[in-house]
Amino acid sequence: MCNVLVSACLLGVNCRYNGIPKKNEDIARLIDTEGIHLVPVCPEQLGGMATPRCPAERRGQLIINAAGEDVTAHYLRGARETLRIAQLYHCSVALLKERSPSCGSRQIYDGSFSGTLTEGAGVTAALLRENGIAVFGESEAEQVVERIGAK
Repeated sequence: MCNVLVSACLLGVNCRYNGIPKKNEDIARLIDTEGIHLVPVCPEQLGGMATPRCPAERRGQLIINAAGEDVTAHYLRGARETLRIAQLYHCSVALLKERSPSCGSRQIYDGSFSGTLTEGAGVTAALLRENGIAVFGESEAEQVVERIGAK
């Protein structure tokens, strides 16, 4: 059995910034996959943020919301709590929401709130990687299944 950390929003949990669920059926089907145990988390909520909340984007080392407020401390707290949960459940793999300032694994929005993507990772994805956890985006669910040899 492999414990896989997963963004709760991908399972349909109402925790996204806009309060609208965004269930990913491919990810939800993993619940019934032999050899996988999903551990859902929402770093933003773990960091003390409400749902719904003002959208935020990463600008360098800061996370700024659309109202111009620096919400970096919430995101860092959520990242640390997510890492703590991953370690508690011995997760070696994470399957996270793409493009998020927290969970984005390869690309994130550039901080201009214009919809422009840039190479980079969200704060949670980066912290998990720094601690030896393999991080994948939701479009890479099949790669996760292959990596852990689940059926």
